[in-house]
Order: sequence, then C-alpha cells, then structure tokens
Amino acid sequence: MRALLLSAYHADSHRRWAEGVMRWLGRADWTLLDLPGRHFAWRMRGNPLTWHTSAAETLSREYDLILATSMVDLATLIGLYPNLGSARKLVYFHENQFAYPLSPRQKRHAEPLMVSIYSALAADQLLFNSDHNLTTFMLGAREFLRRMPERLDLSFIDALEARSQVLPVPLEPLNEDVSTSGQLPQRQLGLLLWNHRWEHDKNPDLFFAACRELDRLDVPFQMAVAGQQFRQQPSVFDIARDELAHRITHWGTLPRAEYRELLTRASIVVSTADHEFQGLAMLEAVQAGCVPLVPKRLCYPEFYATDYCYDGGLNDLVRRLSDWLPSPSRMPGLPEIDQWEWPVMLARYEHAIYDNPESEQD
Repeated sequence: MRALLLSAYHADSHRRWAEGVMRWLGRADWTLLDLPGRHFAWRMRGNPLTWHTSAAETLSREYDLILATSMVDLATLIGLYPNLGSARKLVYFHENQFAYPLSPRQKRHAEPLMVSIYSALAADQLLFNSDHNLTTFMLGAREFLRRMPERLDLSFIDALEARSQVLPVPLEPLNEDVSTSGQLPQRQLGLLLWNHRWEHDKNPDLFFAACRELDRLDVPFQMAVAGQQFRQQPSVFDIARDELAHRITHWGTLPRAEYRELLTRASIVVSTADHEFQGLAMLEAVQAGCVPLVPKRLCYPEFYATDYCYDGGLNDLVRRLSDWLPSPSRMPGLPEIDQWEWPVMLARYEHAIYDNPESEQD
C-alpha cells in the first residue's frame, strides 16, 4: 500500500505523531511531506502552493491512501493534482480553530476555518484526537456558517460527523531507563511542574496566581516551568520569575533528554489551560510518574478521573495543592496510562487507517 502523509504545520507534537504513524503502521509504504511549524496563517492558506513549487513530482504519483493533518488544504491539493482524488483520504485533527480562545489583540479570521471545512469535505474519514475536539469542530462549523451572508443547508455537517471518529495521539512507550515504579518517594516531593506552551491560551496567569497564594500561605513547594517558548510571550512570565524566584528550581525550554529527566523528578504536573484538545504534555508527564491536576473542562475529563480534576478556578486549585503538597499521602495514585500508548492503541489505528487490515495485502 502506497501512502502519503501530509503535515503542513510540523510542530513538535505533529512531528512525533507522524513519526509514530510511520513507525508503527509499517504495512504501508509511507511518503512524508511536511512544512515547518511557523507562520501559521501562511501555512494554513499557502501549503498547497509551497508543495506545488517544491514537491510536484511527489504529489503527481499514485497513492492508495492519503493521511493529512487538518492544517493541510486537502481540497486545493486535489484540485491541483487530480490523481490524489482516487486515493482513500483521511484528515487527522490535532486541533480546530473554532475553539481557539483569542487574546485581546487577536481577531478570528475566516480563512483557516474555511480551509478545515473544505478539507473535511474532501476526506473520506475524519479522525479527532478527542471527543472535545470533534464536538467543538462540528458545533463551531455550524455556528460560523450560520453567520455567513448566504443561508446554507448545513446537513452536510451531519454527514461529516457520521464519518468521524475519536482516535487520540498515542504515546511512545517509555524507555527502560526511565522508571515510574517508585513514584513519589524517589521524586522531589513538592515539586510542581507547569510544562505547556508559553501562550495565553494555556492560562499561565492562573498557575502563577496559585503559586503566589501558596507562597503567601507558606505551603512547602518548589516549581519548575518548562514548555515551548516564543519570541513574544505573556508578560506574566517575567513578573512571576521575579516574584517567585525563591521557589523556582527550573525555568525555560529544555532539550528533549533533559526535559524527560525533569518529568521523572517532578511530583505534581498542573494544567490551567483554557484551550486543550488532548494535552500530550500532561499525558507524557503522567507517563513519567507525575500526578496530574487538571481543570474539569475541555478534553481533560476524557482522560482523567474526577480525583485529578479541580473546578477550573483559583480557589479550588489552591485548595487541592494546599492539601496535596504538605501531605503527599493524600494524593491519588498515578492514573493508568498504558491505554494511551502505541502498543494498546495500535489496533485502533490499524482499523482506522487501513479500514480493514485483515483484508489488505502487503
């Protein structure tokens, strides 16, 4: 089976997902086309033109299967290369722009929303990394199109939903040299980890507000702040670094190996996100032995029991941390995480990607 994997915004999590697909779903002969994860607006609208000028020969070949991320303008690519239309086409949604919370300086543009709708229409099957992602895409598309100048028959969205399924991004199994069996006694007790993108949609203000309150209450804790940084970032990071310097053991982005080592030292990993479709950074930290504390919203209830959820506000976050940090025995045990790893997820991926793997011939 000849398969083409298209990743138009090849950021770190998209890259690792694509590498996992090609490694674990080895029955297909994969060809990968990817574009760097930067200049988001241009990537969403310009990826067919970029590939047309740089990868025309690859796109002109015949394929049995096309797996594209939702950043790919699949409809335009098929228009430029009609040969792609005969392949079975799947679109994988790591995220959707309908549910993205805008900062005060941003406004929502129609172009990326329309690209995702047209790509969904061009696909035979839609895959979403969480039910939250699927639900907000379908609801967002309906609400968006109802505001357009022409009254459209939106029953086609029901058809899109009927050929959709939830298929989370799997985790790679841990290397043998990374152990989670000891859990807290082998860790730095009281080390809080925040390991998300340094952007407003991850709501760092809430995390740092909680840390300031814990500090005021003289709760014993240290904090490590990791995750992807950008040239421009919310000012709360600089403020918190000064105000909470005496609590900080690590600050900033780390190389992958050092980051993995940090995950094995932290005891609690916290999310304060206002925007999350699966939360791979949280899942990886839990896989490495951190106890999660997540808001009871977005995708999190799909992945974590209520013992690991707070109500999403500052008071409840501080209450839970004030209870856990001085007395680690009050923390719940680690959630089961192997259900989200590739060996367990593989059969679901084979069924979705190959359709009927038993009937396929190598």
